[in-house]
Amino acid sequence: MRIKQLNKATRYTDFREMIYTSAKKFRKKPAFQIKIGSGSYRYVTYSQFKEEYRTLGTHFLDLSLLGKRIAVVGKNSYAWVLHYACAATVGVAVPIDRELSPEDMYQFIVSADCAAVCADREILEQLRPMISSELLLLSLQDTLPPMPADDTRIDTVSIAEDEMSVLIFTSGTAGKPKGVCLSQKNICANIFSTSQIVKITSRDKTLSILPLCHTYECTLDCLLILSRGACIAYADSLNAIRRNILEYRPTILVVVPALLQLLDKRIQAAISKNGPAKYQSKFKTSSISMALRDLPALVRMVIRRKVKKSLGGKIHTCIVGGADLSSAVVEDFLALGIRALQGYGLTESAPLLAGNNDFYFNAKSTGVAIPGVELMIDSPNEAGVGEILAKGDNIMLGYYNDPVATANTFRNGYFRTGDLGFIDRDGALYIKGRMKNVIVTANGKNIYPEELEARLLEKDTISEALILTGNDRNGGACVKAKIFPDLDCVTEIIGHLPAKEEIQAMVKSIIDEVNNKMPDYKHIRVFEILEKEFEKTTTRKIRRCGMNLA
Repeated sequence: MRIKQLNKATRYTDFREMIYTSAKKFRKKPAFQIKIGSGSYRYVTYSQFKEEYRTLGTHFLDLSLLGKRIAVVGKNSYAWVLHYACAATVGVAVPIDRELSPEDMYQFIVSADCAAVCADREILEQLRPMISSELLLLSLQDTLPPMPADDTRIDTVSIAEDEMSVLIFTSGTAGKPKGVCLSQKNICANIFSTSQIVKITSRDKTLSILPLCHTYECTLDCLLILSRGACIAYADSLNAIRRNILEYRPTILVVVPALLQLLDKRIQAAISKNGPAKYQSKFKTSSISMALRDLPALVRMVIRRKVKKSLGGKIHTCIVGGADLSSAVVEDFLALGIRALQGYGLTESAPLLAGNNDFYFNAKSTGVAIPGVELMIDSPNEAGVGEILAKGDNIMLGYYNDPVATANTFRNGYFRTGDLGFIDRDGALYIKGRMKNVIVTANGKNIYPEELEARLLEKDTISEALILTGNDRNGGACVKAKIFPDLDCVTEIIGHLPAKEEIQAMVKSIIDEVNNKMPDYKHIRVFEILEKEFEKTTTRKIRRCGMNLA
């Protein structure tokens, strides 16, 4: 399906053009809202952002960093964005995850052949003992040096649209991370495509939650926002999200499904406990959308208003990606007056390939191909499921220092995503799972772990789930589920802290219910209940390796 109606958008050739154009268009509008104390904020306007970009970029040139690799490591902040943009302009930005150990950070810095590291002060102190004197260390908290008014070098630095400007290492849910080489053309193409189908204006504000070192957050919750004249605020931490939403009152959130699912559960629990007494029971036995459907119009309106007020009062859109999102959650938020636009993409596609949007919405799919992207299904089976292939200006240049992996991931000009899915008659894409995660039965049947995990996670009492190959009592191969229950939810339901036997019985009941809706070959035969969460990446994806599979 080709979207015929599109929002008006500007196609930029590079970050500098985008920053300068936004400064001209939006001048005194706030680009960033920065907390400087309890209840106190500093605002950086679009004009100020441009001037500080020019100042820091010129400083990088003075430090002989033209054409060099520059690592950027730190918490989400205005300073991070500023250093990233300047690094990508004068050389190559290498965003590194601040949650890594200092040793792993150092390995990425060495592997990327970085000439400089821009990082938070505490991270620099951790890295300093390992780093040679040739490597330049710059604090993200340093005051910018003065720049001569007549110095215009940064305005004319050559930016080749088809050369690597960003080197980003994947989060590695299944093992060793790869270095993905992205050009500014790749990223700007994605900004342009997304702007055409999701309307963002200078009246919008986002609360940045996910790590900026990943393309999902950096492209869609930073660069896209700055191209549209909207404002960015930063969450203090994952634990402070609820408080920060009330504090900053964002209109847009860019999140992963786990966060939205948690929010959905909390909203439902709050309504069933504090909603109109006459209707509380409906929210204990039905989803939010189903329960609201049966209520009088006035009651629906009151509940919607209270829920939106608890979320700051202004949220109208959540952009969701990174994993599968239950259609029930999408429908719940829609019933509350908030769009949850699920999309699909990868680091290698900078990141978006498909998405629900202003002109196409289907709660059960990940949407249609974004403008400028062509999707196809390779070697589909009888159900139409095959590997998803993609082509477009947003597709990466290749993998860093790995020509073999690069060659293997392209076929006839198409990028091989490694994901399985199918496309319906409307052109909507449905994701089944990763090719390498598929469990093949002795009879040759395919089981997609992500499908079973999604069914389990529909239950409020299950916090996390992982499907893998296990062994039955006779030692034969079978489908196994590892479950981390939501103890708070279980406790609230049964009225006391559950014993192990009660949790065991509850999980078995849920698995039996899921099995009854599945063909026999997909049945979960054994399960294990965990006492602590799974190991995850910093984007909250469960790692399918290491101790999680033990």
